[in-house]
Amino acid sequence: MVSIKTIAEKCGVSIATVSKALNGHSDVGDNTREVVLAAARELGYMPNSQARALKMNKTYNIGILLDDKAKSGLTHPFFSSVIDGFRVECASHGYDISLINLINSQIGSSKMSCYEHCMYRKVDGILAACVDFYSDEMAELLDSEIPILSIDFKREGTYSVSSNNSAGLQSIVEYVHNCGHTKIAYIYGESSQVTTTRLNAYLNTMRALGLQVQPDYLKQGRYTDSELTEKIVTEIMKGYDPPTCIIVTDDVAAIGAMNAAKRLGISIPEDLSLVGYDGISLIQLLKPKLTTYSQDSYKIGTVAAQKLVRLIERTHDKDEDYDTVVDGYLITGNTVKEL
Repeated sequence: MVSIKTIAEKCGVSIATVSKALNGHSDVGDNTREVVLAAARELGYMPNSQARALKMNKTYNIGILLDDKAKSGLTHPFFSSVIDGFRVECASHGYDISLINLINSQIGSSKMSCYEHCMYRKVDGILAACVDFYSDEMAELLDSEIPILSIDFKREGTYSVSSNNSAGLQSIVEYVHNCGHTKIAYIYGESSQVTTTRLNAYLNTMRALGLQVQPDYLKQGRYTDSELTEKIVTEIMKGYDPPTCIIVTDDVAAIGAMNAAKRLGISIPEDLSLVGYDGISLIQLLKPKLTTYSQDSYKIGTVAAQKLVRLIERTHDKDEDYDTVVDGYLITGNTVKEL
């Protein structure tokens, strides 16, 4: 295995000089640094990560928290895209990522809390993506000394990056209303900050447009649950005064709405208009093409990585906003009819 001593002998310099050159110290001349780096590449030198971590008190490793109980982390197009953008941007700054299970953390046969797991892995920072932010495990992490950034969750004193959920629902309702719809139903997801933000945006926009919110038009579903959405849409459409448009929790749930319409002999968009949320590319292949709000998930991941790296390296502006919001955009497909 190639060592620093091997490089020093090849370059005719001291081991200390090689170490400084490899670690970017300013008291090594540019020419010497180039010679050392070239020799290191030629010899195939690879630094020992554990020794580097001990010396620099950094592992260049960032943990990503996922809650397997939710079963929507890496399998969900939104979160998988966020993590992909995060991973690529982290790599550009020289950081690796590790996935850490928030529930039932353990090393070998030893069980430990998520905080203990992160300390064991010696992560430099944490991205909390698809997790239960109100769990005891998360409370311990959010109050710890480890730099942490959350996705779509705002907490005083904690940094976050979120999709513009309020603007998303507002733009959907306004678009549908501009198409002539006044009877607009909304199926929202499980209780969370995201759900509350979107629900408030729906209610506020309906009121601002002078539209009545019918109790039968407002139903709670579950994110990515197409079967439950199918049942709810069936109930809504069998009601006394069914809506002309239904907004569902997300694009996957929209499949359930389409199935309900088919079972009821209802044509989309001729008899019922439908709007999803997320902008999942595969769902856009369905016919008719789904009208939806596309979250810029890859950019959310990229911005999150940039922000967390600044926190880790303490290069962030002290006046930097704790909460960063990333805008999305409306995709006008073929599932909303103009009345």
